[in-house]
Formats: sequence, structure tokens, C-alpha cells
Amino acid sequence: MIPDTPPKYEIDDAAFSIQRMKRSGYSKMPRPHVHDFYELYYLLSGERVYFMNGSVYLVRKGDLVFVSPGDLHSTASSEVLEFERVLIHVSAPFLADPGARASDLLSANRSGLIRFSIKEQARVERLLLQMMAECEERQPDYDICVRASLLELLVCIRRAERQQHRPSPQADAHPMHQKISEIAAYIHEHYPEPITLESVAKTFYISPSYLSRVFVKLTGFHFREYIQVVRVREAEKRLKQTKDKVQAIAEQVGFEHIAHFNRIFKKQTGLSPLRYRKHS
Repeated sequence: MIPDTPPKYEIDDAAFSIQRMKRSGYSKMPRPHVHDFYELYYLLSGERVYFMNGSVYLVRKGDLVFVSPGDLHSTASSEVLEFERVLIHVSAPFLADPGARASDLLSANRSGLIRFSIKEQARVERLLLQMMAECEERQPDYDICVRASLLELLVCIRRAERQQHRPSPQADAHPMHQKISEIAAYIHEHYPEPITLESVAKTFYISPSYLSRVFVKLTGFHFREYIQVVRVREAEKRLKQTKDKVQAIAEQVGFEHIAHFNRIFKKQTGLSPLRYRKHS
């Protein structure tokens, strides 16, 4: 039986949204994805595995994952199958106030995991619950209260970063989490070259079948599919930043045949390379 979806509260045509959700049993995102807004994912209880920009993070109670626009990410169950989280999506215009430098608190952060102290967790959770309560009750000027709480939360994040509460992806991680992060980093470094599941498995002393299973479980991508994603994202950059011909870019990012490149690029972006460059 599919559990009921908890309500998601939105302000200003979804410039801000917040949702609290609790789940039991194995679950994961249907697909890794990117979006054009910021995401703040706070874990109230349990554990989750987050894959973001080529790194695997083990997220525990009291941790917050900050995701910048355009950063590829997905989440799935760890060995702990029950969890509860609060998810915020926010666009910079929601905090547009030149006098308060509010939007700077968003843009100054980079994607990654924030690990709060026990004392900080209490404050963060109070702010999250305040935002939820304001959105549920919708008293006059509730949106102002939500903005104020969000600003305070962003200050907490900034201070935690300055106090070096941002752990590395490998901190306290399962050995395979670190291994998959290393393999993803290897793909990001060697994407222009011919890369196969078998060759990478041999490089990292893992059986191809085991690597295939663990890679898709932790990242949400099949191995070959992730290589294509890395190549296409690099091609997007080159289409925006250079005047190189499309065929040259296809070769630079590791595609042997222009027809294959065009097909995969359009499948991932919805546009042909030429139309993508024109609209960039």
C-alpha cells in the first residue's frame, strides 16, 4: 500500500514550499534530478543516503543537506529504513530584499552536508516547526513570519559552515559509500576516455556485477547512464562557453559518433545541441 502523501505548503506561487514527511520501509527517488531552486533537506530522525555531484553522503538525524540550483542529486534508504524529514524548496526572489542581503545567505552556500551540534539542532528544529505551523495556520502576515524563520535558519547554516560542521562525504560512511564516491570522481576525471563497467571494476578491485548493483542503489543511475550524464553536462558547459563545433565537442566529452551524441543529448536536455546553444 502506498502511504498518504503529506501536505506541502507553498507561498508566492511556489517560490517557497515546505513539507514534513515520515516513511518506513525502503524508498528512494524515482530518478536523480536537478532543479532551478535551492533545496534544504533536514533529517528529524533515521538515516538517508544522498548522492550529490559525484559524492555519496550518509545523512543522519540532525543533519541538513543543502542543494544549490543545477546540482544533480538523489536520495535513497540506508540500512535504517525508517526516517522523518522536513524538505524546503526556495527560490532567491522569495528573499529578495536589497537592504537585508537576504538572498546572499542562499547564494553564499554550496551544496553539501551540514552537521549541527546538539544545541544547534534544537534551534534548527524549532525554526522548521515554526515555519510549518505558520503555513498550516495561515494567520495574517504569516508569510513574513516564514521569511523571518527562514532567514534565521540560513544564518544558522552559515555559522555552522564557519565552525566547520560540514563533514566530508566519507565521514562515518559505509566503506562502499566511499568507494562509489571514488568511482564517481574517477568518472568525472576520465569521462573523455573509453570507460566500461569492466575496466572500472578492475581498477577498483570490485566484481562488475557487484559494482553494477551497488552503483545504481546508491546513485540512482545505472553505471553507463551516469557516464552519459557526466559527458552531457560537460557538453552543456562547452556549448555555452565556447564556439567549438558540435562534432568537436562530442569528441571532447567522449562520444565516438555524432549521431549517438545528438540522441543522448536531446534525451537528457530535451533539446538538440544546436538548439541548446541557441537558447543558452
